Amino acid sequence: MKRKTLKLLALLISSALVSNPLWAIDQVKIESQELKTITVDNLKFKDMDKDGKLTPYEDWRLTPAERAKDLLARMTLEEKAGMMMHGNARSLNDELGHGDKYNLEEIKNLVLNDKVNSLITRLEVSPEDFAQQNNQLQKIAELSRLSIPLTISVDPRNTFYYGNEVTSKSGFSQWPGTLGMAAIGSEKDINEYGDIIRQEYRSLGVTQALSPMADLGTEPRWARFEGTFGEDPELSKKMVRGYISGMQNGKDGLNTQSVSAVVKHWVGYGAAEKGLDSHSFYGKYALFTQNDSLKQHIIPFTGAFEVNVAAIMPTYSILKNAQINNHKIEPVGAGFNNYLLKDLLRDTYKFKGVIMSDWNITKDCNEVCINGSPQGVAPKAEGMPWGVEDLTVEERFIKAILAGVQQFGGVSDSSTIVSAVKSNKLDEKLIDSAVLAILTQKFALGQFETPYNDPTEASKFVGNQQFQQIANKAQFNSMVLLENEQQTLPLDTDKKVYLHGFMAEAKNQLKNKVTIVDDIDDADVVVARIDAPFEQNHKNYFFGLRHHEGSLAFPENDENIDFIAKASKKHPVIVTVYLDRPAVLTPIKQYASAIVANFGVNDEVLFERLFADKPYNAKMPFALPDSMESVLQQATDLPNDMKSLYPFGYGLTH
Repeated sequence: MKRKTLKLLALLISSALVSNPLWAIDQVKIESQELKTITVDNLKFKDMDKDGKLTPYEDWRLTPAERAKDLLARMTLEEKAGMMMHGNARSLNDELGHGDKYNLEEIKNLVLNDKVNSLITRLEVSPEDFAQQNNQLQKIAELSRLSIPLTISVDPRNTFYYGNEVTSKSGFSQWPGTLGMAAIGSEKDINEYGDIIRQEYRSLGVTQALSPMADLGTEPRWARFEGTFGEDPELSKKMVRGYISGMQNGKDGLNTQSVSAVVKHWVGYGAAEKGLDSHSFYGKYALFTQNDSLKQHIIPFTGAFEVNVAAIMPTYSILKNAQINNHKIEPVGAGFNNYLLKDLLRDTYKFKGVIMSDWNITKDCNEVCINGSPQGVAPKAEGMPWGVEDLTVEERFIKAILAGVQQFGGVSDSSTIVSAVKSNKLDEKLIDSAVLAILTQKFALGQFETPYNDPTEASKFVGNQQFQQIANKAQFNSMVLLENEQQTLPLDTDKKVYLHGFMAEAKNQLKNKVTIVDDIDDADVVVARIDAPFEQNHKNYFFGLRHHEGSLAFPENDENIDFIAKASKKHPVIVTVYLDRPAVLTPIKQYASAIVANFGVNDEVLFERLFADKPYNAKMPFALPDSMESVLQQATDLPNDMKSLYPFGYGLTH
């Protein structure tokens, strides 16, 4: 009797859903420039396969998983293989995509012929133009057989770099770097940071962020140290968790307002041998000195797992001498490493998202890759197949897919995967599994219904005044007070200031806020801007030309140190140093009256901080060494093991 009652109740509810307008399903917004619409039950749907009928993957009433399963069944092998590519959205005159205009003919070929469906954008244009050009890409995607919308991804764009116009050309809000956010140390603040960036990206049609870096900065010389949250595992975990929940619009996975986050680089990248980066042949190793020290590097990633991060990117690096749980790790890059991707990532940490390789891991490493470009020849990005250099391209694809990679960064030609399946070297079920995961996330993001954006709104939205005010507050709060002899700070507003190391336009920008003098003899105080020291001993390599490597100590006869020493004989000198790596500040401590560490700050915010009679609350997210000898003695893979001038967590309040 009870079962009959429940069945009758279910029938009544079902009837009400059909007949009662109060139970009606709301029409979702749909956008298209090339497709017709289909009307079913007074609801509109896009005819993406162009057959005039409503097929399940077109039906927005179904779940992302149901739609993805239906679409997968309709795809050819070539279309599925193309889905596993994550190519470069090429611009005019640059295949990597830098510039102000997409090369629409080449991108059309990528999308329609090569079946590529995910592209990283590197455009450097105004928000309105950026949004408009991304719309053009989605229009191309609608011309494909199944009209699958593009996933447009982007590397971080919101870090303020002093004197670098490119970083602000696209109008994004400008924040301190991730090290600065870690110096603030607030999960609430990093969540707001991720949330604002999410809103800016979505307004442009960008739905995937190739960030954050959860790598632990245990080697202070590492060329990519500035992209991390520092050296402490628990602080980094908190920052990663807060960033991703902001970027993905919550902790429960993707929704139609999310930007899918790709946390990177799994795992151990920050133990870079000699600090040399594994983008280049000469830096392909991360050095591990103790059993199970890799567990420390895993901790930040667990913050990503706690908030259901969408995707993860394996590191290029070979983990030299690494062991975990008595297992010796195969000496190949993580994109080819079955143990790192399956045993650890999938089985131990239960990661359910997409595994996307870093760029060009299947490409050959040729003579130029090994030895660098000849003199007079501009270096180009080469392959990074570390540990599998002797395999063929096909063998690399197969090894990576068998290890667990589901999408390949920087690759557009999927024919190798197609041929491997057709020759029975790869099981098509592996391809299906990868594509299903990618498609499910596309549906969850709402891309099939609303791939377009309003360029006019984007121009009002990206980097708007409210967002930049919040970003400026973060710049203000991220500065760490390292020294303050004789209460030099806060600086009196009536003091006459001599500027050293500032851009030429700084005087004009600050003229209504600071009394600036041109002659140091007329000054009451000197304010000097300097950067952390670095070397570039590999300028004949594509990334070596761009990375800060080598010594963390200022060289002998350094112009900035000489100036500070000389100026300090007559004036109090306030030094703010931009720390992209943990510099040896011993000589500055010797001469400066005050030292303020910054991680990206504009001139106006800098002086607002110097004048403000407010406590400094930020703390160092990494230790600053007392000498290069201490750097050489510390272990590449261990946090907080270095003799320091300023330890992790250091920071004066006044």
